[in-house]
Amino acid sequence: MATKIAVLISGSGSNLQAIIDAVASGHIDAEIVGVLSNKANAYGLTRAENANIPTAVISHHDYDGREAFDAAMQTQLQAWNSEIVVLAGFMRILTGNFVRKWHGKMLNVHPSLLPKYRGLNTHQRAIDAGDKIAGSSIHFVTEELDGGPIVLQASVAISAGDSADSLASKVQQQEHRYYPDVIAWLCSRELELGNEGLVFQKTPLKQPIIK
Repeated sequence: MATKIAVLISGSGSNLQAIIDAVASGHIDAEIVGVLSNKANAYGLTRAENANIPTAVISHHDYDGREAFDAAMQTQLQAWNSEIVVLAGFMRILTGNFVRKWHGKMLNVHPSLLPKYRGLNTHQRAIDAGDKIAGSSIHFVTEELDGGPIVLQASVAISAGDSADSLASKVQQQEHRYYPDVIAWLCSRELELGNEGLVFQKTPLKQPIIK
């Protein structure tokens, strides 16, 4: 039976589209049961509606604090019978209580080669530091911001003429390619986060998969 996944977004939803396409092609053995956004104008909601996927908007501005906001999201995720939560450009810091509920069942893609450049403005920070490579990290979500166990990292070269926007475009191409792979592994239980750490294809994963 297909795994039920919910996707959380805040913006255009390009990674969401890659996930929708991977589910439609059978690459991910899952059903996207809902797309939730904290912003009503997020274009990702249109992408979901075009694919006949249920949507919900829960604005953080409507709640007194992060705990109440996260509780509202949890209620919606439960209503969809979600089994896995995928963050795809969701720009809110989650509470520890929420994260613990989804331990080992929530993935995020971050646009840097973690542990470098946690947080925002990752591409400009990499350029300003004179880095030669940048990339993205796909990881399980834990209570530490952008600090959960990393499953896969994909790198790109930083060219002399790169701007933050051009570098972001190169990194996103890698995200669109590899994020669906990791989601597929989690849905098929090839990938698990156990008490001793990551397990991939029944073997402990001591270092991230490098692409």
